[in-house]
Amino acid sequence: MKPATVKESPTPSITRTCTLLAFAFFVPVLGAGAAVSKGFNHLLDAVVRIDVREESFDAGARRFTAGIGSGVIVSDDGLILTNAHVASPRSVELSVTLASLERVNATLVGWDHWTDLALLRIDLAEAKRRGLTFTHARFADSDTLFPGQTVYAVGTPHGLTRTVTRGIISNNRRYFADNRGVKGYETGLFNTWLQTDAAINPGNSGGPLVDEQGRVVGINSRGYLGADNLAFAIPANIAKRVVADLKGDGTITRSYIGIVPGALLDLEGFYSLKQNTGLLINSVDPGSPAARAGLRGGDIVLSIDGAAVDGRFPEQLPPILNIIASLPVGYNVKLVVKRGDQTLTPAIVTEKLESRQGEEWAFEKWGLTVRKVSRAYARENQLDDDTGLLVIGVQPGFPAAVAGLSRGDIVTKINQERIVTLEIAKALHDAFVAKPAPTLVEAESDRRVSLYILKP
Repeated sequence: MKPATVKESPTPSITRTCTLLAFAFFVPVLGAGAAVSKGFNHLLDAVVRIDVREESFDAGARRFTAGIGSGVIVSDDGLILTNAHVASPRSVELSVTLASLERVNATLVGWDHWTDLALLRIDLAEAKRRGLTFTHARFADSDTLFPGQTVYAVGTPHGLTRTVTRGIISNNRRYFADNRGVKGYETGLFNTWLQTDAAINPGNSGGPLVDEQGRVVGINSRGYLGADNLAFAIPANIAKRVVADLKGDGTITRSYIGIVPGALLDLEGFYSLKQNTGLLINSVDPGSPAARAGLRGGDIVLSIDGAAVDGRFPEQLPPILNIIASLPVGYNVKLVVKRGDQTLTPAIVTEKLESRQGEEWAFEKWGLTVRKVSRAYARENQLDDDTGLLVIGVQPGFPAAVAGLSRGDIVTKINQERIVTLEIAKALHDAFVAKPAPTLVEAESDRRVSLYILKP
């Protein structure tokens, strides 16, 4: 699980803080006053190391990697909060090391890449059978944090379990969004981040950021590459809402209308606006509800369902986007939009928010790794629909490579059957494995259709 980077131009790149190191040591409890020590003793008993084995699909093959992250137990029934880039649907094995240094298996309950949070559960039957016990952490109100407040990061940096580092809140509303931040999935669009100078290193991912009473104020997520004392955590109030939603059915449904916002700072005069008024639409996703309603870049959203919006600064954009994301799917949202001297009230019906990243798979007998074309990807690339599989890798010497398929092609038919779902392609590959025979593949590239024969 190589630490991946994201870009926030023009600043340096940011790295998620999971690690591949596979050793562990015990670090003593923070030496502090009695009240702080008591709070930290309780907190440390709730912090766990997470060992992950996950699958990835690369260069025409299915591969397995191992990684280490951190987590914090947040309920008496063994729910563990961590990062989505630590544990995900790709995880095939999950185990956690408790404060007692005993290891126990865990399962994935839910995953939300939009906030980079995931929820696991300890195998309670195993824990009971082995007589293992644990405690759970308490949350604090992250909205009350202020720059300069002392905080502590707890986790497993570079495999060093139960490590505590001290720092302050450097900024309590840092904004950046990352379109490829969690295994290729978007994150950070609907929340701001806590910035801290407490040391956060690879392996700290998913561990708690806590106050002096040992209460969780954030979930550590990432740090800047090539910079000292620049690290980021997801606020606890965001995490609490995600936990509540994920423990229900394991997913969070959000709404989408397709506007890409921009900050209005220094632009008000060009749009004849008062300061602190309106949200600038930088662009509109093709084929989205906003596009169908006639919205376009340069429009100004004045209100959403009667509530005035203020998008003057970048830090104000995520809460506004979250208002839209929190609406029910299929909801008729009422916008008031300024376009020049006109005031528009377009009719927009929300759709379900989907990632641009589709599910990936490896057809190993063909030497082919693919990603399902998502609706968002199809819109961005002006495809007719979301039918097909995007080729993300081919293995030299295998049928796909020999036939001439290459990265970037979109497989639309196999043996003349339209690939509407990934499951259709899996069934056709299984048939090839059971009874090898030449297979006809139809693929598009740059809107040109080509035919390929995959020979056993």
